[in-house]
Amino acid sequence: MDQWFASRGQAVLDSVSNMISKTKAQAQAQAQARQYRCWNNNRVNVKSLLQASVLAAHSSDDHFGGSSASCTNTQLSCHNTTAVDTCCLNYPGGLMLQTQFWDTSPPVGPSDSWTIHGLWPDLCDGSYEANCDHARAYSNISSILSAGGGEDVLDYMQTYWKDYQGDDQNLWSHEWAKHGTCVSTLDTKCYNNYQAQQEVLDYFNITTALFKTLPTYQTLAAAGVLPSDSRTWTEEEIQAPLKKMHGTAVTLRCKGRVLNEVWYHFSVRGSVQTGEFIAAQPDGAKSSCPGTGIRYLPKSSSETSSGTTEPTRSQPLTQTPSPTSTAVPFQGKGFLQVFVKGETSPRGCLISRGNWYMSGTCAGFHVQDDVVDKPEHHPREPRKFTLISSKGPCGIIDNIFQCGKEVPEQTVFSTTSNGTLSYRKHTSFYARSVPRRFEKGDITAVPEAGDKGLEVEIVWSGATSRSNNQFQEEL
Repeated sequence: MDQWFASRGQAVLDSVSNMISKTKAQAQAQAQARQYRCWNNNRVNVKSLLQASVLAAHSSDDHFGGSSASCTNTQLSCHNTTAVDTCCLNYPGGLMLQTQFWDTSPPVGPSDSWTIHGLWPDLCDGSYEANCDHARAYSNISSILSAGGGEDVLDYMQTYWKDYQGDDQNLWSHEWAKHGTCVSTLDTKCYNNYQAQQEVLDYFNITTALFKTLPTYQTLAAAGVLPSDSRTWTEEEIQAPLKKMHGTAVTLRCKGRVLNEVWYHFSVRGSVQTGEFIAAQPDGAKSSCPGTGIRYLPKSSSETSSGTTEPTRSQPLTQTPSPTSTAVPFQGKGFLQVFVKGETSPRGCLISRGNWYMSGTCAGFHVQDDVVDKPEHHPREPRKFTLISSKGPCGIIDNIFQCGKEVPEQTVFSTTSNGTLSYRKHTSFYARSVPRRFEKGDITAVPEAGDKGLEVEIVWSGATSRSNNQFQEEL
């Protein structure tokens, strides 16, 4: 792997020279913001980006040994007029979009930073390809990065590339499978002495490194545009500082009047791995924000995209989601907190796949009364119901609590009067241990064979005032 990093470093160091300029943040914003480099004009030099990511990653002889293709007479994507080598020019998806989230409900990521959505190869006419190679739709992104020496990249992603429902691994897999597999220069044939999955490390390296050169929060803060529960902004007030920083207009995305995404567009001279990212105009009228009255909410805000105040759809696991005063246990929508038997404070929540998770955000679960056993049929019996997360129906499958479209049959649960989940008239569930940070633990109905098991209870925390339509959008 040392040879791979050396060859990659040399290729990057020989590739391009200019860098994106960044406006200086106000002193107060700089004191609060994370550190970032200053770049020149509207070009990103991939060599300098990767010096802080690929070249800094730990390496060993057990890691990847291949290098990407050497390119000469490189063309600029979306500007080529002759036949192209798709290993040296991203084609047909020649316009690269680095997309960022500003999630406030629930708040995701640091309060003074936007987070990564992805890196997308759009076609030059505003359309795009997706899911271009199902054979490379990997689901074990963390393992691939760790095995390839990308521990530093993975650590950065765990802070700045977050899923609002707490399932970061699923978001990373989705972005790679949908968009990364459509980057032509990341095709396996574009590597000399290709080692399996090394292109995955390249994709996440480039995405995180590019994100570091686009400090949206700091740029807006330097222009006096700060999150607020009360103030509104014009599109021009938001667009102007970002355009100055990027070198050309960006795409602003809003839900209703609430700003929640920014897309930066680039053409690339050469391969995505080692080429030059040059700021480009958006490929079509993609901005969805109004001209005036735009809300840029703080991440602590409970205001929704419609401009009304509502309970958040999920909460950070370090905080306890509180049921509304009128909440009925397992009625409508809510969260599933995990309590170790005998303890009075929750230890994290269940996320959308049904795992026990201590970091990130709780997932929202939707309750449906069992069609056969409605409460009026058996007034003395506990109400029976099924659970659904954003990933699909939930059930006890092979003794493990799990949710997803692949679940063959939903499990019917019931509850106690204090909102504790019950399965087959038992409120005790089990786990091997309390999961460590970023570890996903299985919840089982009975202890696994040969394992005494940690006894836990799953307790409902309601969010009853949200409408069915709003929840269905999350699903």
